Amino acid sequence: MNILVIADAQRYDELQQRDFSRHQVQWRTSLEEVLSVKAFDLVIDLIFDDRPDHAAVYARNPGVPVLAGIVKTSLSQVMSDYAFEQGFNIMGCNFLPGFISLPLLEVTLMDDGQQEVLADIMHQLSWEYTLVADATGMVTPRVVCMIINEAYLTAQEGTASRADIDTSMKLGTNYPFGPFEWCERIGVKHVYEVLKAVHDATGDDRYEVAALLQTEYEAI
Repeated sequence: MNILVIADAQRYDELQQRDFSRHQVQWRTSLEEVLSVKAFDLVIDLIFDDRPDHAAVYARNPGVPVLAGIVKTSLSQVMSDYAFEQGFNIMGCNFLPGFISLPLLEVTLMDDGQQEVLADIMHQLSWEYTLVADATGMVTPRVVCMIINEAYLTAQEGTASRADIDTSMKLGTNYPFGPFEWCERIGVKHVYEVLKAVHDATGDDRYEVAALLQTEYEAI
């Protein structure tokens, strides 16, 4: 396949841990640099969460499937915000930093009609994936970011140091990373924005951002 990747350098580097040897890949840091999306068989947009306006371009090119990083909103919200009169071609993926190179990709679809297209794409890419419901935060990002938030609450109370919290979580739960290690991999900005988006969408107090985490976000 001829694949267009829209990504910042960090996420593109992580994406390259996957095997693209059987495909042609063009990397751009901005969709504005691309003359025509129609020249590609597939678009992988790792920064869609930060540039949802890209949807307007994809809506004008319904024949090109798009794997888009959509964790801070939902596919239904994207469809509501932009006119997809000729067909909805976006599939939401967990493309947060730290998750891109993991063996199993979390994907959400707008309707069952996209399943065949997705299965064909994933077969050609040789990627393993799992389908989850269309909801802000998806599944794994919600859980991981909520754990990170709880760790920040514990740290701001002075109950334990960050290193001790990471160690205890790894020993007690057999997690590969502690919550602050996860936060470093994902980035404070993304953790904060996922938590805020989920809290705004659900009103669930479990996702209310810890004061210490908000302070670090504001200092970026």
